[in-house]
Amino acid sequence: MPPTNEKVKSSTDEPRATTPSEPVFPKETYLQWYEQMQLMRKFEEKAGQLYGQQKIKGFCHLYIGQEACVAGAVSALTKDDKWITAYRDHAHPLALGTSPNAIMAELFAKVTGCSKGKGGSMHMFDKNVNFIGGHGIVGGQVPLGAGIAFAEKYNKTGNLCICYMGDGAVRQGALHEAFNMAMLWKLPVIFVVENNGYAMGTSVQRTSNVTELYTLGEAYDMPSEPVNGMNVEDIHNAVAKAAERARAGEGPTFLEFKTYRYKGHSMSDPAKYRTKEEVEDYRSRDSIESVRHTILTHSMATEEELAAIDEKIKAQVAESVEFAETSPYPAAEELYHDVYVQQDYPYIRD
Repeated sequence: MPPTNEKVKSSTDEPRATTPSEPVFPKETYLQWYEQMQLMRKFEEKAGQLYGQQKIKGFCHLYIGQEACVAGAVSALTKDDKWITAYRDHAHPLALGTSPNAIMAELFAKVTGCSKGKGGSMHMFDKNVNFIGGHGIVGGQVPLGAGIAFAEKYNKTGNLCICYMGDGAVRQGALHEAFNMAMLWKLPVIFVVENNGYAMGTSVQRTSNVTELYTLGEAYDMPSEPVNGMNVEDIHNAVAKAAERARAGEGPTFLEFKTYRYKGHSMSDPAKYRTKEEVEDYRSRDSIESVRHTILTHSMATEEELAAIDEKIKAQVAESVEFAETSPYPAAEELYHDVYVQQDYPYIRD
């Protein structure tokens, strides 16, 4: 086994953000992608800065570099579809429409946060945008995603659940149980593995005999494919195709988004297992810059108009920090609230 500081070729070495010769979506879609991805990026950069100042405590896993994986899926799905993911979970609710104020306040452990300050970075929830949470147990959200999809099918809503996981989660037994059940019952669920090349600090090649992770779905006859996770157009197209299958009653799809994170696994990870050249290679093909290039090249917006979007996002992030700073911490009695909840089981019909 190679030493931990030796460069191991990542299975994400191939995907690159690419710019099509001609736009394949309306300009409104490209502008939406640009604004969403910039908001994710700038919010996460600020969160990293605040963590260094010890204003954010506990664990903190940043999404910088992986923004296309969420933006492309949001544009392909409906507002009634359900979302669930692991603990790298700030970007998902941001793209779905949760206020940056509520997310930043949650990072600050303030009562105005989207989980009342009790969840922190790893456990964001917002039922108002159908975000069923970030989950701290590796792979724990996979059977939950299948269960959410079962509820949608049982109630004949026509909605689906998209369930994200990291590449380390595919080696959890619960994933295989969920895959089998989802295929057996043809559940409307899209399973997505965000393969950023490293499960914490260990490359996929050092932890899995199967390095083309999408092929794991084939054992269950589940339609499965790799997707360039650095290209927002490719993400949209793959998710839209999977959604069409799910809504037609044809069951789940397994997508491997081959992506890359520019930062360490968490804020406590110096990421010495990667070379600077590897990180810079991916940064040079950044998905946000690709969308920006498409917008400018095809005159969808001017430099000044994009700069105005950037200023708007800068103001949003600044406002979220001020909101978090000035919000109160939960009262001591909140410790006893939300432990149990009265449930009327809305998914069960008479």
